[in-house]
Amino acid sequence: MKLVVSILSVFSCVTLIFAQGNTLAEDEAKLAPLLEALRSAENNQAKEAKNKVFKTELAKTLEKEGALTYPFTMLTTVGFIDSPDKQMRIVNYNIEQDDLTQKYTCFVVHYDKRKKEQYVTELKDNSFGMPTQPTEILSSDEWYGALYYKIIPIDKGSKTIYTVLGWDYYGPSSQVKLIDAIYFTGSSVKLGSPIFKIGKTTQKRVFFEHSKKTSMALNYEEHRGRIIFDHLSPESPNLKNYRSYYVPDMSYDAFELQSNKWILQEDVIGTNNEADPKKQIIYVTDPKTGKVEAKEIKVKWINPEDANNPNGGAEHVAVTPESAKEEKDKGKDQEPQVDKRDKRDPSQVSFYDDVKKNKKKNKKRKN
Repeated sequence: MKLVVSILSVFSCVTLIFAQGNTLAEDEAKLAPLLEALRSAENNQAKEAKNKVFKTELAKTLEKEGALTYPFTMLTTVGFIDSPDKQMRIVNYNIEQDDLTQKYTCFVVHYDKRKKEQYVTELKDNSFGMPTQPTEILSSDEWYGALYYKIIPIDKGSKTIYTVLGWDYYGPSSQVKLIDAIYFTGSSVKLGSPIFKIGKTTQKRVFFEHSKKTSMALNYEEHRGRIIFDHLSPESPNLKNYRSYYVPDMSYDAFELQSNKWILQEDVIGTNNEADPKKQIIYVTDPKTGKVEAKEIKVKWINPEDANNPNGGAEHVAVTPESAKEEKDKGKDQEPQVDKRDKRDPSQVSFYDDVKKNKKKNKKRKN
């Protein structure tokens, strides 16, 4: 009798899980054409109406059990960004407007381990009337609007603060990469936390505004415990007050995680090595067999500013239009002097001509 009850219990659990999976799959199948209709809308009015329908159905689906980890593979133009601890998910997408500006929709799904409940909160874009780069802690109704692409959890006592990396279209001539912090108080979502240390100041979030003509790298390196990013400089010194002219200058800065805070470190070295920077796999041909084989080698990083390295310790200096012109003018003053006694056209002189002349002289000597 006990065996029969056990088998029935297992069967009931499997049936429940399967039915739950089917429910989310069916919901996704209903959402897919609504999303397609939204993406094919031709004007702002149509996009607004179709997004209202899609967003409402998406919110209902996200409230169901299992939505925190369900893959949603059919909704290809919606971002599902998961935290490594699987306790939080950001569901995020943008809608391009007729004037090429962007509107953002974002849901934050999180699981409260203490209450054992799942919450779904919409971040409402209320950027109209807000500072373009807000500096205070914000509620879910005071969102600036952005697309997030990375979540980094930080344990701070009994609380977890989720650092997020994002992007914003921003304006017609500049765009923004940003680092923010998200945490929860019960079912409420808060944005911003004083965990970003820059020199002697502390900020609740960080914005990097730069030119739309280029892109800025902002990535998390887990094995080094840092967020590394391009250092931005103006294209010319006289444009330092105009962020739309800031571009990467081939140097890097980073926020390193120290005592649950992100501390700014300037002029760091960016490398492509993975978790173990001292080893690398290369492929070489075995001289005996002629086959290509994998070989592990030790990697020693060479500091380009070291005077003992093969490059002679050359210091990198960013090139600006002014400095390029100075180098060009300087080169004119150092042009090689031509011997006035040589009547040949310098542009026509070649080593080959000299060889032919020497051959003629040798023939005359023999004769």
